Order: sequence, then C-alpha cells, then structure tokens
Amino acid sequence: MDHKISVTVQIDMDGQDIRIITTGCLTRLSQSALLPLIRRARKLTAGARVTLDATPARHIEALGLDLLRDAIDYEVSLSQGPPVHFVVPTHLPSHLGPAGPHLSNGLTGLQVEPLKEGAS
Repeated sequence: MDHKISVTVQIDMDGQDIRIITTGCLTRLSQSALLPLIRRARKLTAGARVTLDATPARHIEALGLDLLRDAIDYEVSLSQGPPVHFVVPTHLPSHLGPAGPHLSNGLTGLQVEPLKEGAS
C-alpha cells in the first residue's frame, strides 16, 4: 500500500493562525517530512499559533504521531519554538494493506480540538 502524505498550509491574513492540514498517510516514515514544515511555520510570525490538523488523514499510525509529538516537545523544551496544537481523530484511522493491518490503533482518547468558525 502506498503511504504518501499530502500537506496543505493555510495562513490567515494576519499570519497569527497557521494550520497545517495532512491528508493521506501519517506514518512513522512520513512524519519526518512534517517537521521542517512545522519549523518554518513556527518562525513565520512571532506569536503565531501553529495547528497540525490530521483529521482528514486517511491513515494515522500511532507511532508516527508519537514521534512527531516527541520531536516537537523536545524543540519546545529547548526553547526552539512555541508548542504546536494537534487536532486528531479520537480513533486513529487505519487501512489494511495486502498483508493485513500495519500497526494497531492502540492510541485512543486523544482530545479533538474543535475547528473555529470562520477559520480557513
């Protein structure tokens, strides 16, 4: 199965709200492509709120999400940027490849941040 990730970056007019929207597959391998985008977004405007929205993703591996969160948390601990807000489904979407399930969806109970009205 093809595990490609697609990313759209939405920036509101004042540059204070940056939303990185992922579609496709967020896996332990594809998550590494997001970190440089998140770094750029965090430096774009001082005080910007950066949100990673993975709700449209077709497939999310718990390990991929954990690796991305850990990398961002580490950078925050070193004062290399503000925290990133994650919006993810409560139950991580999975798909079956030719050989069966890829990774268990054991990570449940994540809080879903509601989308703001009028946010692009």
